[in-house]
Amino acid sequence: MKKALSACLFSTALLFPFAASAQAPLVRFDSGIGVVPVRAGPAANIVRGVNPGGQPWVISRLTVDIKTGGRISVDGRGLLLGGGDAIGTTGNQSVFAKLFCGPAPGVAHDSALVPLEPNGDFRIDGTLSPVPPAPCTSPVLLIISGAGNWFAAGILK
Repeated sequence: MKKALSACLFSTALLFPFAASAQAPLVRFDSGIGVVPVRAGPAANIVRGVNPGGQPWVISRLTVDIKTGGRISVDGRGLLLGGGDAIGTTGNQSVFAKLFCGPAPGVAHDSALVPLEPNGDFRIDGTLSPVPPAPCTSPVLLIISGAGNWFAAGILK
């Protein structure tokens, strides 16, 4: 009995570092900026191949934690239209997070889509698909509408 228990504990101890490494921090974003869909000459404000929203968007706070196993936790506050006739509203939008790793254009890793609350707040808790590589070089995080336009970008911590 003692040998079986010891073997079980030893096996668990061997697996623990693997489980812990799957939850190690990969990248963190600790603020955000809203999109300004301006044109610089003939070019729109395209980031990593993603077109900007048609109107300016503002965001008051954004924190994003991504773990090596692809686990993502996003807390967004005040993502609202910053221009146009619907200024100060969410425009009834839903959003998801898209992490790019590697040099531009990079490989994209997406979260689930969530609706914006009337005040522009949103939370995303889930897993990115596909799981990002470790390390994630040259990380860029965009908050994107269900239609595929970027509304905000994370500022790397």
